[in-house]
Order: sequence, then C-alpha cells, then structure tokens
Amino acid sequence: MALTEKDVRHVEELAHLELTAEEVKKFVPQLDSILQYMQKLNELDTTAVEPMAQVTYPAAENPAIREDMPRATFRQNEALSNAPESDGACFKVPRVIEKE
Repeated sequence: MALTEKDVRHVEELAHLELTAEEVKKFVPQLDSILQYMQKLNELDTTAVEPMAQVTYPAAENPAIREDMPRATFRQNEALSNAPESDGACFKVPRVIEKE
C-alpha cells in the first residue's frame, strides 16, 4: 500500500504541523520509503533473538535502571508555595492546545 498525500496530511494534523504543498509532496515518497523498510523488517524471523533492555548493556547490568526507593515528598502546600498561580489544590497553567 503506497502512502498518499491524504495520509501525510493526516500525520500533519496529528503532529500539529503546518506543511506547505511542496513539503507534502516531498514527504510522501520519504515516509512511504520508511514504511516500506519497516514492512521489510517485520518480515524477519526474530523468534530466536533475545529481547534487550538497552543495546549497550544486558538487562541485569543496565545502570540506567535503579532501585525504586521510597523517600519523603512535598506536602501539597509546599509544592504549591512557588506556583505563579494556583487554586489552592492544583497548579493553574495556561491552555496550550486550543485545537477543536
């Protein structure tokens, strides 16, 4: 299945982008090529390949994963004390997504 301009426009909308007509025409073959390559990879038999946590370390030796240790947390009033604006229970922030 070849990627169409409509598909790129759908990705554009999902990513909240604004692409020109020239950019869409440029991205159609590029994204289609990526998807074709992913399909090729999906055809590989990986049943004998052991999953890895990270490429550089076996899962048991992975230094990026630490023990989950309990520790003291802020009380609600402490957490809100430096907030520019709050309603007493939560931080108040400006709306950033206004798309309908």
